[in-house]
Amino acid sequence: MPYDPSAFPPFAVTVDLVVLTVRKDALYALVVRRGEPPYQGRWALPGGFVRDDEDLESAAGRELTEETGLRSQALEDQDAGAHLEQLATYGAPQRDPRMRVVSVAYLVLAPDLPSPIAGGDARSARWAATDALLEAADEAGRQAEEQQVPLSFDHGEILRDGVERARSKIEYSSLATAFCPAEFTVGELRRVYEAVWGVALDPRNFHRKVTGTPGFLVPTGGTTTRQGGRPAQLFRAGGATLLNPPMLRPEV
Repeated sequence: MPYDPSAFPPFAVTVDLVVLTVRKDALYALVVRRGEPPYQGRWALPGGFVRDDEDLESAAGRELTEETGLRSQALEDQDAGAHLEQLATYGAPQRDPRMRVVSVAYLVLAPDLPSPIAGGDARSARWAATDALLEAADEAGRQAEEQQVPLSFDHGEILRDGVERARSKIEYSSLATAFCPAEFTVGELRRVYEAVWGVALDPRNFHRKVTGTPGFLVPTGGTTTRQGGRPAQLFRAGGATLLNPPMLRPEV
């Protein structure tokens, strides 16, 4: 039998972005306030519908720029230090009240980014602490009341998956350096791990581990006093992508 497209229901494809950065020694996510229904006035992850003439990554970059005024360095310059990867696909039949929508989510990890500027169909945009967003999502789930859900659609689930992906990947890969500037101190790198994992780490033990892991860090030969106190040695990311031994997350 010939293929019959009308035998299958139509559906739309969207992209959603979990953009994570470290600000004020804490993990923050980029969120936008929706300016249109559904969930008008509610917070959501940046994203939107994929156009018929663009691929998924192009759609992700366009939506990020249109809704927040930010450009993903990971999308435009793979050497800029930021990191982009496809996170997961979400396709629950009722996840969008407008129609059947399948979303492809992306995870972006980047150094401290500037304040976003809302545009497109976003009323406003801001950085929000992930701990507060996830705690609110847990509370909303316990109350089972839609008006209590802090993020629109299933974006609370997508954010949680993105945060957990970041937490797990910095255990065995060098991706923690994606949150750092081009040159950084061991103390600055340690604060990234503490922000992402939500734990305090012993400074001496951490220094020994990261400087003793082959290919993780490369000394630049410079020092800095930007953190105050005595001059601290500056490093840049090494060529290793996988850490051996891994940086295991402490049990809380």
